[in-house]
Amino acid sequence: MTSTLKRTPALLLATALLAMALVGALAATQAQAARHFDGTVVSKNSDSRTFRIKTESGNRVRFRVNGNTEFQRIPGGFSGLHKGLPVEVNARRTDGGGRLAKLVEKHRRGGGGGGGGRHGGADDGPNHT
Repeated sequence: MTSTLKRTPALLLATALLAMALVGALAATQAQAARHFDGTVVSKNSDSRTFRIKTESGNRVRFRVNGNTEFQRIPGGFSGLHKGLPVEVNARRTDGGGRLAKLVEKHRRGGGGGGGGRHGGADDGPNHT
């Protein structure tokens, strides 16, 4: 019994370290999770391959695109983005703190029920896809 009591602090320490590692890994995964934004394009910079939208809640959000960014229902892809275009953007945070657009699609207007679209808000939260 004495040897079990001596091992208990070491076991507790190992369990605590494992729990902290798991929490850290979960936080890193959440930081890389895609977020969904609905809004209207307000500007585009072709040189830096970025664009900004004004969300339905009034926030302005900047996105970068790359060769892996997918465009749906936007003829010409990035070149088809223009001021006033209603869009939905799925993006993830980058290590530098910016947002990389993974999917940009022309917003589907219409539908019933007052929201004006198929998603609930300007920024539906970190786990909305």
